[in-house]
Amino acid sequence: MSKAFEEIDFQKTPLGDLTLRRRLILSLDNLDVFEVKLGEAFLMSSLFHEVEVALAKLGLAKLQPGHWDIVVGGLGLGYTAAAALEHPSVASLVVVDALEAVIGWHQRGLVPLGAALSADPRCRFVHGDFFALAQSAAGFDPETCGRRFHAVLLDIDHSPKNLLHPRHGLFYTIEGLRWLAGHLMPGGVFALWSDDAPDDDFLALLSQVFAEVNVEVVRFCNPLLERDSASTVYVASL
Repeated sequence: MSKAFEEIDFQKTPLGDLTLRRRLILSLDNLDVFEVKLGEAFLMSSLFHEVEVALAKLGLAKLQPGHWDIVVGGLGLGYTAAAALEHPSVASLVVVDALEAVIGWHQRGLVPLGAALSADPRCRFVHGDFFALAQSAAGFDPETCGRRFHAVLLDIDHSPKNLLHPRHGLFYTIEGLRWLAGHLMPGGVFALWSDDAPDDDFLALLSQVFAEVNVEVVRFCNPLLERDSASTVYVASL
């Protein structure tokens, strides 16, 4: 039987203390749950990943048929990346994460999806600051300067106004969104996860950069609270 609680890894990072842990939830038939904390804040849990999957599915659904090159900003526990790779049109996937430890968890097989993502020849991990790369002319792929992509799927900050670090704030402006759009192919898609309700101010900003903007509230069951929870996915197309 698995241990009731286990701290799998602990790392000090520029953003704070990063912890990967696993615990059994007795009330859910001894379900094994993996959790990530940054400082005292919960970043993610394998118990709730419906919205991470929806981010990939809703974003890629807006693309025209073809062979797609995709960026995922924020690796986390790998659910968005894995959902993207399920689509047969995805030819390549670059996953950018600022925390080297998170990439290491996947490469070492410490998290459930790590081995499959690491073994997929279409998937490559890039250790870097997504927001700095978005501002750069070189872009997201250090192997191909200026490479453009069919879609960028972003799940890093809690929302456009609830940031993991203040320096991310410039991205959620007209200037930042235009930088991002410059890394997309014609007809390309930007999709963003947010833990907040739809934000009219951010929708207005997206509409000044992208030709089509949609927002979807994704509801999912929260068995710990015995009620539904909800998050938001923004999808913007050039």
